[in-house]
Amino acid sequence: MRHKSFKANLCPVARSLDTIGEWWSLLIVRDALFGIRRFSDFQKSLGLAKNVLSARLKKLVACGIMEQVPASDGSAYQEYALTQKGRELLPVLVALREWGESYLFSRGEKRLQVLDKRTRKPLRRLEVQNAKGEILTANDLELVTVTN
Repeated sequence: MRHKSFKANLCPVARSLDTIGEWWSLLIVRDALFGIRRFSDFQKSLGLAKNVLSARLKKLVACGIMEQVPASDGSAYQEYALTQKGRELLPVLVALREWGESYLFSRGEKRLQVLDKRTRKPLRRLEVQNAKGEILTANDLELVTVTN
């Protein structure tokens, strides 16, 4: 089934989902954020069919989220590296992770956790803040149409 395109939608969330909303794409970005770069390593980590992985990687490259680069070991292989645009998805994935930790795991159930490498401690929860650093909720926000 083909999805409707949101490329012309006024909502940045809808446009973002048009690019990265397919779950395999976000899992590829997650793995890339944690150091995976080779096609075979993505395939092993995700258990994804080669044709699906290839299609998702091509889209991520076409959208400027990843780029193909020479292999870091000097071999003839190509690797996939996140661009700045791709690296800036980190807060999105951290927010999804936090939501999942809060609502999708039972008490005592095993899960993966992200730690700060330097302190070996869990991350502080993300919060939506205004320019003064005050924490906001959905009741504090409104949507308006603007022109860049």
